[in-house]
Amino acid sequence: MDNENINKETEKINEAEIISEKKKSKKSFLKKIFGGKIWIIFIIGMLLASFLGGFFGFVAGGFSGMLSDKIKDEMGKKLGFEDKNNIATENGSVYREESAVIDVVERKSPAVVSIVISKDVPKYESNGWDFFFNPFGSNNNSNNSGRQETEKQEIGGGSGFFVSSDGMVVTNKHVVEDTEAEYTVVTSDKKEYTATVLARHPSQDIAIIKIEGNDFPVLTLGDSDALKVGQSVIAIGNSLGEFSNSVSLGIVSGLKRDITAGSGYGGGSEKLSNIIQTDAAINSGNSGGPLLDITGNVIGINVAMAQGAENVGFALSVNDIKNTIEQVKTDGKITTPFLGIRYLMLDEEIQKENNLPYNYGALISRGEKITDFAVIPGSPADKAGLVENDIVLEINGTKVNTDNQISSMVSSMKVGDEITLKIWHKGDEKEVKVKLEERKHIS
Repeated sequence: MDNENINKETEKINEAEIISEKKKSKKSFLKKIFGGKIWIIFIIGMLLASFLGGFFGFVAGGFSGMLSDKIKDEMGKKLGFEDKNNIATENGSVYREESAVIDVVERKSPAVVSIVISKDVPKYESNGWDFFFNPFGSNNNSNNSGRQETEKQEIGGGSGFFVSSDGMVVTNKHVVEDTEAEYTVVTSDKKEYTATVLARHPSQDIAIIKIEGNDFPVLTLGDSDALKVGQSVIAIGNSLGEFSNSVSLGIVSGLKRDITAGSGYGGGSEKLSNIIQTDAAINSGNSGGPLLDITGNVIGINVAMAQGAENVGFALSVNDIKNTIEQVKTDGKITTPFLGIRYLMLDEEIQKENNLPYNYGALISRGEKITDFAVIPGSPADKAGLVENDIVLEINGTKVNTDNQISSMVSSMKVGDEITLKIWHKGDEKEVKVKLEERKHIS
């Protein structure tokens, strides 16, 4: 009996030991599996976290960039920029302003033309011995009739742009001032057309020429009165008479400048007023080409550059020539309004020196010659009763000063317009009605 109990107790002890050994073996196995490889699990977790973080960061960044581009595009549309080629984003290699310039150049360049000036010039042929046998250069190149032989040569070039689809082109008067020369218009696709001069303005550096054809691209005339200093502008033209449709970019450096410009083709000089100054490169040959704003509208006509200076170019204000263009379109000629006075613009210095009552306005005064009348006999001013030493203070309510000179204001009006002058006459201010007439002499 006792032995049986002992055996049972022994079996229980053995079973307990077996269970204990199993538990120890299980713990040892788990320790081997997880304890020895815990660093591998940690590394895998780190890599997984990095991958997921990078992935979601990329997605979030891409979404943010797309949203940013969309906002910029919407802002660009509100500002008047076009983004047809999807290049006007900060992510690309071209910024928005550059995109606007490229767009303007691509759309507007076909309407800009080169003007080639040709003329018959004396023909000279050298046989290599002229220096020894004809050292003073006497001309022996005449035909049997005794007349000088000539040949046609290109003597200059300029620029212009279409203002009508049937071939009307605006350019500078000094580009086409030679009445004996021939003029050829070369379009952007290299086609050549013989041009006819329709009209040369008598007092402004503007001329209208015409070629035969239809469906030519036309530039839109903008508003030069709305220009601001610092505004971006684009000049397009036949630079140096060799490089057609050359483009330069700059800003408006100044407004309402008065300059004296000389012709590059042997002509005289003339005074130009209400001029736009720009740092966009305007070289010889650019004359007559358009000065465009950033939307592609014409705001000026390139006319001159400052000699001996860099980045100082000038353009006529487009508002000063709109009437001229319309006149030629409707009447086939230029008619200019005429007031008929000589005057001196007043300022504080002239006021103090002459003890005058005003530091603005235009003092009607005679010129240096005895024939330089202060008021031209028979002119509209003479008919209205204006006399020497009157001061013109206002025209149609606009004060006459250096920014608003009589010549500029009158040139923007039409023949037959009735204007109201506020003048100072012998100590009193009064208003006078004047009807503008056509200027008779055409140069």
